[in-house]
Amino acid sequence: MKLGVPKETKFKENRVALTPDVIKGLVKKGFEVIVESGAGTNSFFTDEAYTAAGATVTDKNKVFTDSDVLLKVNPPTPEETAQMKKGSILISFIWAATNPALVEAFCKAGISAFSMDAVPRISRAQKMDALSSQANLAGYKSVVMAANTIGKILPMMTTAAGTIRPSKVVIFGAGVAGLQAIATAKRMGAVVEVTDIRPETKEQVQSLGGKFIEVKGDASIKIEGGYVKGVSEEFLKMQQELVAKHVKDADIVITTALIPGRKAPVLVTEDMVKSMRFGSVIVDMAVEQGGNVVGSELNNTVQKHGVTIIGEGNIPSLLPMNASDLYAKNVEAFLLHLADKDNFKWEMDEEITKGSLIVHNGTAVHPSVTKPVTA
Repeated sequence: MKLGVPKETKFKENRVALTPDVIKGLVKKGFEVIVESGAGTNSFFTDEAYTAAGATVTDKNKVFTDSDVLLKVNPPTPEETAQMKKGSILISFIWAATNPALVEAFCKAGISAFSMDAVPRISRAQKMDALSSQANLAGYKSVVMAANTIGKILPMMTTAAGTIRPSKVVIFGAGVAGLQAIATAKRMGAVVEVTDIRPETKEQVQSLGGKFIEVKGDASIKIEGGYVKGVSEEFLKMQQELVAKHVKDADIVITTALIPGRKAPVLVTEDMVKSMRFGSVIVDMAVEQGGNVVGSELNNTVQKHGVTIIGEGNIPSLLPMNASDLYAKNVEAFLLHLADKDNFKWEMDEEITKGSLIVHNGTAVHPSVTKPVTA
């Protein structure tokens, strides 16, 4: 089976789907690997390193037309999809529910497509969980970005000239990214407060040294697969009112809240931004899905009411060596679960296969693209 790794073309994308170390292991298992020249350059992996690992370095067209399995971080464009040979297989992030044109292109091309963002979050799929591996890095980097931007230090410091009080960090969301942000901010010496509408996260927050800002839940909150799938406007308003005073006193605010297949909920209003001290910093980690912060702008850092709002849309890409390495290991584990060097197993009722297969031989099969998405 021939695996193909093209260079990512999405704006500000520095990651690559497979690293030389992972390719070395796949080649030993009998896979053939072809890599587009320059595919790993932005992740600091040279063509020579890929060749030494056993891959063949070639041009983009050959990767798309010759691969039995195309491995990417971001999905190919419809134009690139049309280059793939009929019956071939794609493995990448797809976000199928919000990319109907892409799903249509997959069907038209007669390919099969597995989505890394749809891998079920179950214990036996942990090694394949690319969402978690990338969110972990993003949570760390968000704190570093904020610390680098704000005009003060995070820890308390006692000097001959006086004592500097520690910075206060407020984090919205205690998922993978939020928990890593808590741990990083605490390691850097900040006082950390956290809000999350899932009460079960309270213990995790406190175990990392964070103070939990508790908002009592209601029946409108729907949790599925560890994600908040739905929440009422009334609850969001109640949450905003409770955390507003914490945001007002914060030096740094980091927001991480996402709802799969839907626009990110607004958690930080313009009035909350106005209430913050001049020189404060906000990192909106949900900006690519509409943003949690009023005034954040995708891939821009802006000043609003004296507050710096960082809207970096692809934070893991800022750590491409680690992000690529972890993603490649996720892809390797996923691929070896689905196939051997000769064939895919196509166990259609198996939980991981069923949960992640979006299109099969040109037919859309995943519930997110075969059933209408309800608000």
